[in-house]
Amino acid sequence: MTKPSPKEVKVMTDVAGVPVTAEVAERIANSIGPAFEGFAPVAGTLPFDLEPASFLLAQNPGVSK
Repeated sequence: MTKPSPKEVKVMTDVAGVPVTAEVAERIANSIGPAFEGFAPVAGTLPFDLEPASFLLAQNPGVSK
């Protein structure tokens, strides 16, 4: 898995029902980028995956789907 682009983050958040602006999508992509790069060597071997749409929910606990 590679670091998602802001456009990919925007699509994922829209699909997850947590639409964000292009600016917020870019901020999310930049914020989670290091996690994707750090886990790249073991990608596909762990029992979980990184999913950018939940990042916004974690930062805004009052938001619900």
